[in-house]
Amino acid sequence: MAEAADFQGIDPSPARHLLRRAAAAVAALPLLVGLVAPAAHAVAAAPATHTAAAATGSRTVTVSLDTVTPSAPVKGDVLTLSGTVTNKGRETVRQARVDVHLGERLSSRGAIEDVARRTGFSEGREGEPLGGAYAVPLAEIPSGASREFSIAVPVDKLGVDDAGVYPLGVSLSGQTPSDPYDQVLGAGRTFLPWQPAAAKSKTQLTVMWPLVSSAHLSAETGSDDQQTPLFESDALAAELAPGGRLERMVTLGAELPVTWVVDPDLLATAEAMTRDYQVRSGDTTVPGRNQAVAKQWLNALDKAVQGDKVIALPYGDPDLASLAHRGKRISGSLSHLRPATELAVSTVETILHVKPSVEYAWPANGALDPSIVDVATSAGADKVIARSDSMREHLSYTPNAARPIGGGTTAVVTDAVLSTAFEGDMTRAGASTAAVQRFLAHTLAVTHERPGTGRSVVVAPQRMPTASQAESMASALRALGDERWSQGSDLVTATTAKPDPKATTNVPSARQYPRALSRQELPETVFQQVRTTQDTLDNFKVILTAAYRVVTPIGNAIKREMSTSWRGRPQEAAAYGQGVQTHLQSLTGEVKLIDKSDLTLSGRSATIPVTVQNQLVQGVDHLVLRLTSKKPTRLKLNDGEAAAELPVRVAGGHSQSVKFTASANANGPVPVEAQLYTEDGRPYGQPMQFTVKVSEITSTVMLVIAGGVLLLVLAGVRMYSQRKRAAARGDDAEATAAAQGPEAAEEADPAPSVADSDDPVQPSDPATDTGRQSADPSGPGEKVEH
Repeated sequence: MAEAADFQGIDPSPARHLLRRAAAAVAALPLLVGLVAPAAHAVAAAPATHTAAAATGSRTVTVSLDTVTPSAPVKGDVLTLSGTVTNKGRETVRQARVDVHLGERLSSRGAIEDVARRTGFSEGREGEPLGGAYAVPLAEIPSGASREFSIAVPVDKLGVDDAGVYPLGVSLSGQTPSDPYDQVLGAGRTFLPWQPAAAKSKTQLTVMWPLVSSAHLSAETGSDDQQTPLFESDALAAELAPGGRLERMVTLGAELPVTWVVDPDLLATAEAMTRDYQVRSGDTTVPGRNQAVAKQWLNALDKAVQGDKVIALPYGDPDLASLAHRGKRISGSLSHLRPATELAVSTVETILHVKPSVEYAWPANGALDPSIVDVATSAGADKVIARSDSMREHLSYTPNAARPIGGGTTAVVTDAVLSTAFEGDMTRAGASTAAVQRFLAHTLAVTHERPGTGRSVVVAPQRMPTASQAESMASALRALGDERWSQGSDLVTATTAKPDPKATTNVPSARQYPRALSRQELPETVFQQVRTTQDTLDNFKVILTAAYRVVTPIGNAIKREMSTSWRGRPQEAAAYGQGVQTHLQSLTGEVKLIDKSDLTLSGRSATIPVTVQNQLVQGVDHLVLRLTSKKPTRLKLNDGEAAAELPVRVAGGHSQSVKFTASANANGPVPVEAQLYTEDGRPYGQPMQFTVKVSEITSTVMLVIAGGVLLLVLAGVRMYSQRKRAAARGDDAEATAAAQGPEAAEEADPAPSVADSDDPVQPSDPATDTGRQSADPSGPGEKVEH
């Protein structure tokens, strides 16, 4: 019972026993008959007194153990422990001192985790304090104040003989005004891995070193020949710069025995940054200025990976679990995986000049179910990175990582405790030291589980460690560099290790998939957007004469839409995908039909022109323009059909008029539709509607004809009037001549007079005027009535 009380932070001092008895007696008073008011007040005060006492236990002062040097000492070393104590209580701590405790050797990895979870101070489990010269006094500590300490202890004084893991603690003892006696007010603990000589069988330790980032490149590029890339922000530059997350990963990894796990999209993005690039800034763009940073990072990475194993994830690091649980419901989603794997090979070889391995699939957090395995293998992988908290073991020891799970697929099961050891806030020195010592303790415990049998253990840390987490991981691996109980290995070697026959090979069912991870998966709408964008791209690329200018940036952006980095950020994922689709639609809209006004068709046949405009930099081809008459009984096209098609080819930045022959059968308006199609028959763009008014004889023609008829009538009337006047004059002359005699009649009109006619014809000799003879067959001197 005393131990349980200690675990809860209540010190078993005599004063505390008296206090608890008094509180118990007061608490029993309400059960007595005739309770008076003062007693009621006493009962109300008792719990408050108890709460104040509980707050002043072994949690009054926090103890942060900031450094343990060396992390894994050997005989003859001096162990230095330093840290900070902070008074969280309400009273000043006086006569404070710091003591060192070493507990009993821990027998298993489970015991290590029990110690790691323990809080407060348990006198029976912490070990006796060293005391003497190794108890460091501190000045009094007011409420809220902190004090630093440092203790140097020769390892020989610790009394450790057998190799193994020991709990190592530091306690702060002192007095307070309300409790003027010596007591433990705070404690901190860590682990001491003790392996003075090399182990008989060492653990082969493989550490995956991930180079993964979120999506930074936009789908948009410049219209120049270099296709200047556009970045969503310049955040990647901060990661690549000295001190940045990715810079630390490369610099630290170059000195450690690690297996590089790379997202090729990160390499391609950094390579794009080495040239001219633009950065989105609100509604405009600004030139990027971090080319030197990107070049330096890529050069450092190129040197670091030489001679090491490089694992390339599929391009964009697609979320396999999201694809398995949601994406496969949308047709075509899984078709992106194999091209992403193929692109990964060429990208890594081009930029890093090494041949990567692409046989590994890495689901988020190493969580598996049968559908995830199926999706992983569809991408061409036959090895799946799992984690031991997904494929749970029921063994008293840690088996080898690799094991067959059926269908020719190997699961490489990483150690969950080691893989998650550095996921906390490693910016605090105390947290980092605790993580390093815990990591070392577990690796030594694995070696001691089966001393005569070497094991192969794989560590897969978080996908995107922070700079401080990377520093902590590197500190732990450097401490293992002397190879006393572990030895560095690579992932390919770990995969080929002989599987433990007792290790589980059962893939967890879908019901066992963690709900927390399921809630972070990409929603189905993301994959619907992917399909829409891919369909648009497939329809667009067939008409382009330089399709790579569009297919490469858009295709890579589609792969980024499915990235694991979007987990837990569904709105950002949807916004990125919508941006890709919007940009692609703007490109496809550059090839379109120019709106046409209504036409009037005169006569039975005519030509109908339709204009196709191409505002792209490159030319378009393999397009067909179809013109359709909605009333073919009135208007037919080309060879008398209701619809006609003509091929279209337009150079970049130009327009082309496509002409169709039309024939009319009847008057009236005819709706006509123009639509572009690709050569494989898929519609391209929006249709254009206009009306053709069919009129066999138009109003203008009718006016012209009516005017001509009117002129002919007027000319006939005039001719008739002239003839009539001429005839009247002739009759008068004959009458006068008859009255005067034959001679006068002969002189009156021997021949027609020029003055009597409006016709300006000069008199001529009848013998030589053949034209006039042909015009008047009656011969000269004989009058002909017309």
